[in-house]
Amino acid sequence: MANKEKFTNVGIVGMGWAAGAHITAFNSLLNARVVAVCSRRPLEPRDLEREHHAPLRVYGDYSELLRDPEVDAIDITTEPSRHAALAIAAAEAGKHVLIEKPLALTWKDCLAIQRAVKRNKVRAAVCFEVRFSQQFTLLRSVIDRGLVGELHYAEVDYYHGIGPWYRQYPWNVTRRGGGSSLLSAGCHALDALLMLVDGKVTEVRSISAQSKHKDFARYEYPTTTVTILKFNTGAAAKVTSCIDCLQPYYFHVHLVGSEGSLLDNRIYTNKLKGLKKQWATLPTALIDSGDVHDHPYAAQFQEFVNAIQERRPMALTDLDTALETFRVLFAADESARTGKTVRLK
Repeated sequence: MANKEKFTNVGIVGMGWAAGAHITAFNSLLNARVVAVCSRRPLEPRDLEREHHAPLRVYGDYSELLRDPEVDAIDITTEPSRHAALAIAAAEAGKHVLIEKPLALTWKDCLAIQRAVKRNKVRAAVCFEVRFSQQFTLLRSVIDRGLVGELHYAEVDYYHGIGPWYRQYPWNVTRRGGGSSLLSAGCHALDALLMLVDGKVTEVRSISAQSKHKDFARYEYPTTTVTILKFNTGAAAKVTSCIDCLQPYYFHVHLVGSEGSLLDNRIYTNKLKGLKKQWATLPTALIDSGDVHDHPYAAQFQEFVNAIQERRPMALTDLDTALETFRVLFAADESARTGKTVRLK
C-alpha cells in the first residue's frame, strides 16, 4: 500500500444524489480516497461498501466526523442552506473544505466562510467544475491564443428545467432551500462567463420571470433571470438562468471578439486564412447534461487534492475566485428584486 502521506483522506457530509458522483471522482484519483461519510439518514456501512467498492466509516454526528484524525478534507454536498455552518466548522477543525455550489445563500455567509478559511489557513474550493470541462478549457485556450481577438460581447446561458423529476426539487422550490434561479443552478453559467471574459464587472442589471406551468409555479422565487453585465474593459455580457424550461438541457455560449466569434463548439475567425464564411466545428465534448455523473468532477478534485498536498493555491475554482462570481451573483439578485442597476466597485 502507498504511504499514507501520499493520500488525502476525504469525509463527505450529505449523502444526496451529488455525493455518489463525488465519491466516484475522488476514488478514481491515485492520491485521494473517501474514507468517511456523514448523513442525517441512517446508513449501513456494508451497503455503502457494496455500492462504492470501498469501506466507509459512517457518522450521524458531524462533530464526530470533524474529530476523525484521519480525515484531511471535508466535502460538503448538503442542501445549500447548511453550507455556511458546515464549511465554517470544517475550517475551525483544521480541515480543508470543498463545497458544492452554491457556496452559500447570502453574501454575508460567503464572507464568513472566507474569514474562517483564512483564519485557520486551510484550503477551500467551490464545485464550479464546468471550468475544468473540455469545452471551457478549449474555449479559454482559443481566447488566449488570440484567435477571436479581444472580446467585447459574451453570453453564457443555462437552460435546465428543474422539476419534480429531480431529487432536489422538494427543497429547491423554496426560497430558503434554493435561494434564487442563479443560486440554484445558473451560477454555473455566470461563473463560466467570468472565466472567459477578462476584466472586472462594474455594473449589473437583472430582470426576472416565471413559468405558469404547475410544476414551476411552486417555486417561491422567479425561476428565470436575465442579467446584463458591464465590465471595466468596456465589454458587455448577458447571462440567462432558466430553470423552468421544458426542453433538453442546454448550456449556451456565444462570444464575439475583434477577430472572430465562438458559438458553443464552433468558431469563425479572421486569423485563419482560407476559412470559408461558415462556422468551423471544434472537436470537444459539450456540457450538455445536468446529471452530476456527467460533470468533470475528477479533473477539479485532482487539482484540489494536488493543491493541498503541494501547499499551493488551487487553480480555477479556489474560494477567492468563486467569491467574485458570488459577488456578481448577489448583485444580480438585488437588481432583479429592486428593478435598479447595481454598481460594483
